[in-house]
Amino acid sequence: AASDFSSYPGYQTDASAKEFLDRFPLPVIFSVLGSGADVPGLETALVSCLERIFSTKYGSSLIPHYMPFVQTGLCADSELIRRLACKAVAYLLENSQLLIIYPLLVNCLVDGNEQVATAAMDAITNLAGSPGGIGIIFPNIAAQCSSTAKIRVLALIAKLFSASSSLASAIYNSNLLTLFEAEVNNTDDVLMTLSALELLYELADSPHATEFLLTTKLLRLLASMISNTSVDSALRLRAIMIGGRLLSKTESIILAIDERLEDTDESESALEALGEIGSSNSGAALLLSPAARHVVVAGFEQQGRGKQLAGLHALANIVGESRPELGNDAEECLRRLMYGVATSSSKLTPSALFLSILQQDSEIRMAAYRVISGLVIRHWCLIEICSKQEIIDIVTDETTKNVMEARHNCCSAIYAALLASNIQNKSLSGVAQKLQEAVKRGPYLAKEEAQPIVVTADRF
Repeated sequence: AASDFSSYPGYQTDASAKEFLDRFPLPVIFSVLGSGADVPGLETALVSCLERIFSTKYGSSLIPHYMPFVQTGLCADSELIRRLACKAVAYLLENSQLLIIYPLLVNCLVDGNEQVATAAMDAITNLAGSPGGIGIIFPNIAAQCSSTAKIRVLALIAKLFSASSSLASAIYNSNLLTLFEAEVNNTDDVLMTLSALELLYELADSPHATEFLLTTKLLRLLASMISNTSVDSALRLRAIMIGGRLLSKTESIILAIDERLEDTDESESALEALGEIGSSNSGAALLLSPAARHVVVAGFEQQGRGKQLAGLHALANIVGESRPELGNDAEECLRRLMYGVATSSSKLTPSALFLSILQQDSEIRMAAYRVISGLVIRHWCLIEICSKQEIIDIVTDETTKNVMEARHNCCSAIYAALLASNIQNKSLSGVAQKLQEAVKRGPYLAKEEAQPIVVTADRF
């Protein structure tokens, strides 16, 4: 019966769960599970059946009445039963016995196999979101950290940190972020530190990351790791990416990333990190002093395709593909950078630089379209673009399918900037007309509207 219930292909309703439990009450099922009856497949069938029962509203409503069985299940030798008990707890939203159960959940997180640990993590996450749940968890979890459980605990912290601002605040106030600091600072075990950095990378993507992480030692530790050439390259690369994700206003992390741009093996990741920093107004303004020059140079000087591609995408973020202009100082710095790189190259002008990258392969062109879309709202860039007929010809007639949407966005941006500029120049009227026609034709350059044709049918 349990096997049939668990393998039923459709959704199990409250009625079906009640019907099954009327035939086989929960105490009977729990007693069979606890007896360790040596019947092949019995435990698996019962566990699968109970998981489906507890997933119903009726089944979950019964769990608070059988908490002693749940507690026993959390301490069971069987991984299957421990996982079931963790899942049962996950369905509880509020219960006075959760304070007793929580340490058992932590044990399952620390000592269980991967499936048990995952179920325990889900249960603790649900518990943290319940009324009073934060108060139960955070005074205890730090004390449970052993060497074998650190990564699982760090994973739980990262998951809870991202769940809500209140949980992030509770984690910060409980000094749990110092667990990450300790692992970042410990480079003796590369695999352990790398695992901690991977979790910190996820944590840095949280909307609450900047608010709380900037007040810890983590940025200083990351900057130190990036600058230390004796540290394993894999650790430095991940530290670079975390620094980028944090969109930090701290100059130390930017200067440390800037130094890694000289390293060929790490330059692409460093450029990507600078691009993430530059995706915000404050980050872009901060970059447009020392580090942005490396981005511009990488984007236009062909020093390797991967590096050039990373440089162009980073530059697109910094100039604001979908963001208003920066402040006056940053704008002037950007203009000087573009003209400075152009005059120091064989191209001499920004328009020639743009044309050179638009004549490369489709991925480079896609990145170039992003850069131009962001830059063209500047008057100086608009003049550079519109003064080069070859650029307009490419932008209005791209034929590579995976690039055509980026091309159309670029075309629309140039045309909108041209209209907004009110430039009185007869030579640009033809350019404006060509851009207008390309914009109207859409991303895939549709031809004139199809017309039905009536023809005489062929007959045998």
